[in-house]
Amino acid sequence: MWQPGRTGWWVLLAVALIIVGAWPPERDSSLALKLVNWAVDPFDRLPVLPPQLGFGVSDDYLAVEAHDAQVRRYDAMYNSGGWTRTRLQLKVATDPFNPSTERQLLLAFGVVVVFAVWRFSGRQT
Repeated sequence: MWQPGRTGWWVLLAVALIIVGAWPPERDSSLALKLVNWAVDPFDRLPVLPPQLGFGVSDDYLAVEAHDAQVRRYDAMYNSGGWTRTRLQLKVATDPFNPSTERQLLLAFGVVVVFAVWRFSGRQT
């Protein structure tokens, strides 16, 4: 029975770990993306752009001021550019595709890698 060589096993292990880390659950982000979200702001100190105020909330002066203060803080950090801007974007990043498409792409990637390892591993007797 065919078995991959030592390098082939390491390639298959690395690809399997990548697929497990990138596999998205039904309604959440993948483990890899959660790690990125946490890594850019491990102590949760970066601001997040708040959602728009709802109807009727604009009459509440304190709610509007709190919302505007949070937006000003976010905008000041975002406009500073560089690594801070990238961190703000990565903190709220989501998976690039919907979960079903991402799963299909990851599965296709795994199949191609297994085929390549099988094809390019020499016969071992």
